[in-house]
Amino acid sequence: MGYRIRIAIPEDEQRIRELFIEMLQTIYHTEDVEGYEAGSLDRYWTNGEERVLVAEDESVVAYLSIEVHHEQEADYIYLDDLSVTESYRNLGIGSALIHEAEGYAKEIGIQHILFHVEKSNTKAFQLYERLGYKVYRDDGNRYMMIND
Repeated sequence: MGYRIRIAIPEDEQRIRELFIEMLQTIYHTEDVEGYEAGSLDRYWTNGEERVLVAEDESVVAYLSIEVHHEQEADYIYLDDLSVTESYRNLGIGSALIHEAEGYAKEIGIQHILFHVEKSNTKAFQLYERLGYKVYRDDGNRYMMIND
């Protein structure tokens, strides 16, 4: 399976919305999940610093959304949503998207990368640990992870 990673464009929005729902259904083991609200992805289409990366084979099979935060204590990147469609899991696509985000952080001079992982999502947690992320904060049903 040869896939490529690229920056998402507005035409990808519908597929990203589908992958978001698939991710939530996987995490919460229910069909009954809420998708993104209307307009909530608009900020990614303004050519600002924030972006969505997609992995594409024949169609988009995975995505990772990247928020850029400039705070007084420190600038950081927050990886918001990562979803890989079921038939493409365990091929290293999630890792490849995260590595791409890490490269982007370097490019714009940001050191810290943060994201949340559901405690119940043990596979994702193990992946992030393998990639060098540590628990930064316990937020109840999920951990906030940070790169070390």
